Amino acid sequence: MKSKKNHERTRAQESSNAIERMYITMRHLFNRGFYKPMGVSGETLRQSLLLLKPEIYGSIGDEKAELNGLLYVIDRLPQGIEECTFINLTSDEGYSNSHFKPIIPEKRRRNCYRIDSEQMNIEITRGRSEIYDILTHLTFLFVESHKISKRVLIDEIGSTTRDWIKLESAALSTKKLTQQEREIAITHMANILGRTFNEIQSVYNEFATPSQPERLLHIIYWLGKLAIEEQINNNKRTVTFSPVLRERLGHHIHGEIWADNIKEVLHKNELLERPIHIISANMHSVMNTLFAPSTLKSLMSKKTAFQVYEDLSKAKNNELRNKVTKEALQNGMIFIPDTSGTNIDVQIFDTSKIDVSKLDIKVNEKTLKSNKPVLLVMDYAFGEQAYETIDELLKPFKTKGKNIYLNVESLSIMGKAGILEGGKGDIMIPTAHIFEGTADNYPFKNELSKNDLEGHGLDVYEGTMITVLGTSLQNKDILKFFYNSTWSVIGLEMEGAHYQKAIQAASKVRGSISPDVKVRYAYYASDNPLETGSTLASGGLGTTGVKPTYVITRKILEQLFN
Repeated sequence: MKSKKNHERTRAQESSNAIERMYITMRHLFNRGFYKPMGVSGETLRQSLLLLKPEIYGSIGDEKAELNGLLYVIDRLPQGIEECTFINLTSDEGYSNSHFKPIIPEKRRRNCYRIDSEQMNIEITRGRSEIYDILTHLTFLFVESHKISKRVLIDEIGSTTRDWIKLESAALSTKKLTQQEREIAITHMANILGRTFNEIQSVYNEFATPSQPERLLHIIYWLGKLAIEEQINNNKRTVTFSPVLRERLGHHIHGEIWADNIKEVLHKNELLERPIHIISANMHSVMNTLFAPSTLKSLMSKKTAFQVYEDLSKAKNNELRNKVTKEALQNGMIFIPDTSGTNIDVQIFDTSKIDVSKLDIKVNEKTLKSNKPVLLVMDYAFGEQAYETIDELLKPFKTKGKNIYLNVESLSIMGKAGILEGGKGDIMIPTAHIFEGTADNYPFKNELSKNDLEGHGLDVYEGTMITVLGTSLQNKDILKFFYNSTWSVIGLEMEGAHYQKAIQAASKVRGSISPDVKVRYAYYASDNPLETGSTLASGGLGTTGVKPTYVITRKILEQLFN
């Protein structure tokens, strides 16, 4: 029994070392200014990723191609990146004022620009976490591309298999493929990827876009083509970091512009000195909770509140959403679209302009009328960006040579996280955040408790949560260790420790907000990385996330309004 325990621990330690090595290496490559992912400089990253075998990247260590991981990565990188030999990570350097059209990845809000046939620029405005995210995804992509070239190259001079020749002619065809032609191409692709015809066919349409129905075919061809180029002509793909990015990183440039803009709007609307409650959430749940009951009265009488929220979250119901937004804007909501590059939009709600008698949550009208609190809802931050934005937001506002301190009464953070016991859609209430790779831990008194959120048919777990350096690096061994060790971790996310670090600095060190500021943290589960087939790469939450999102939102608002 003892030796098994030791073996598990060693595997967790190996994985933990691999993550640490990856981070040190990424920082080193960033300082160096460039590297070749499939060359000597990229070797440590590749080896660490292959040793780690993160859950999101599935079978990265096997000879066969990893399809779910590929879909996950492709959704988070700009369209066309598979064709580029040069990938340049830049700061916001003015490309938005040029003829280049921004390419925004499906699942990550970031501006990317295709400079020419060989080069893609990716704009980094959200700090180090974003760089780690991109480099990890690129390493996965290039490792997968070399699996393709190994299977199709016959000799050193570049002769290729019949499968590759057929795949190439289908991928380069300018006419629309018939079903028969598509299925023939899938047959060749299945051979090249070491997957069955069935496996490829089942994911084929998930890669497709309206402008590129044969996108998977196109991606596999270009990944293979560039990997062949690397092996035959030593024409290695290169990742570079622009001098301006290297100079600016870590200086809160975007966070400061973002926070100043918000304080300016609060000042202009005479809201700066009112009690402020900051909520880090999405851009719909607070607005819908406050305004759906009055706007969609007839719908609310026929359905439960949660069914109405589900209707509002469906893509086809744009008209319903617009109705609620219009009502909100006429009754005290101010929308601040982001122009700073943080990609974090903000909504401000002046509660003195809301008819609280129409709400379907508990409200103490008397207290609300006398306090007139202001709700400041900010969209999700990304990793380390949480520290940058909250740190800047909690600083006093400078006007006419004097400092106006914000009267921040509470900060509520809700978001999605990986769960280690339970399943998608369940709720986690943290009692402390542990920062992965360090012994740093941030205990706090959470105003939300398990009792507050139970009774909605969802399981609720309470305990410590780990703030990871990147979700795409987690593997079962590390997570089992955290789950079974005395840390008794219930879940993992990317921002908690960063938020808490900024809150503690502002309230207990700088004294820019009250030391008694109240904090609330709650997360709903987007995946269970310990369950095969339940990782983030296994697909989105669909409407599973709607109920927990609103259970948490309603409870936060109830506490603020009483």
